[in-house]
Amino acid sequence: MNWTEIEESYESGVYSKRGISIVKGQGATLEDADGRVYIDCVGGQGTTNIGHSHPRWVKAIQNQAEILVNCPEMFSNEQRALYIQELLSAAPQSMNRVFFSNSGTEAMEAAIKFARAFTKRTQVIAAKRGFHGRTMGALSATWNKKYRDPFLPLVPDFSHISFNAIIDLENIHSQTAAVILEIIQGEGGVYPIDGEYLKAVRSKCDQHGVLLIIDEVQTGFGRTGKLFALDHFPVEADILCVAKSIAGGLPMGATLLHEKLGKFETGIHGSTFGGNPLVCAAARETLKILSEEQLIQNAELMGSYFMEELRKIKSPLIRELRGMGLMIGIELKQKVAPTIRKLADHGVLVLPAGLTVLRFLPPLVINKEQIQLVIAALEEVLVEE
Repeated sequence: MNWTEIEESYESGVYSKRGISIVKGQGATLEDADGRVYIDCVGGQGTTNIGHSHPRWVKAIQNQAEILVNCPEMFSNEQRALYIQELLSAAPQSMNRVFFSNSGTEAMEAAIKFARAFTKRTQVIAAKRGFHGRTMGALSATWNKKYRDPFLPLVPDFSHISFNAIIDLENIHSQTAAVILEIIQGEGGVYPIDGEYLKAVRSKCDQHGVLLIIDEVQTGFGRTGKLFALDHFPVEADILCVAKSIAGGLPMGATLLHEKLGKFETGIHGSTFGGNPLVCAAARETLKILSEEQLIQNAELMGSYFMEELRKIKSPLIRELRGMGLMIGIELKQKVAPTIRKLADHGVLVLPAGLTVLRFLPPLVINKEQIQLVIAALEEVLVEE
């Protein structure tokens, strides 16, 4: 019995296996149990921005594991305190407080609770095609019925408006607690936000005393060519949710709070593992690597190069290219599942984003030679089909 068979025999069944057993990662590549090497454009679903097994990151984890792994937030800790300072220094200037958790969905749960506690309102508006997580609050903000319907009824007082449609902003009013938006809708198909729409949302929120929650779980930490995708726009968030690559691949989430929110009541929320010294040490080194090794600039340069090369592919199957930095979507005129399997056969691992979109989230260390291998595989596969 191989590893895939063992997992499929005993796991809950919620994951669809691809029949590939990954045993090793290095930079922008992965190796399977048979020794085959792949260009990784899954990137741990966007968690490995600094690449797999970065030696500085590995050393930071080893060093901290020898000192202290867990320390609940009832006690102060050096790694946590230093990371708070470093993260808030790198974040938009108006952010001056943070809550640590373990994932993107937890960061969003905290944001929803904080928004309701601060505004004393319950109504929350999110965008159609948006994805914000699978726990009950985050799932209530998520639009796709595939994720929602098995668990109805969800948390009440959530509604959805069309993404990038200014006319729908009339739904924001004085009883709204918060509006939740992604800068790029990743799971929804890699749709970037329109700058004028974002400014209009900000204006409408200000008009009615509504908090703007920006979900940067997938777009944060250099993915789009800026540390945060929001940095591309002259707009402030009231709450910023980050996770995935925050700690270079270890489970961590954070909810950043605008200074106007002040401090919340003690005990209103909490997390056993949130902000533990091990992940804070990993997150500190991740932030340093992104800056010192110019990976954010590389995301911008390689993202532009990737898009330029994609545009050269002459295939009638390609409907549209979308993206920003190294978050790229190729919408096909057919379902992508067969294409994903064929790309794996050609040594390239990619994600879907809905039924018809190929999503590319490679580590930010990817280089031109590796991108050319991806392009060659795409050309061959799309011609085959």
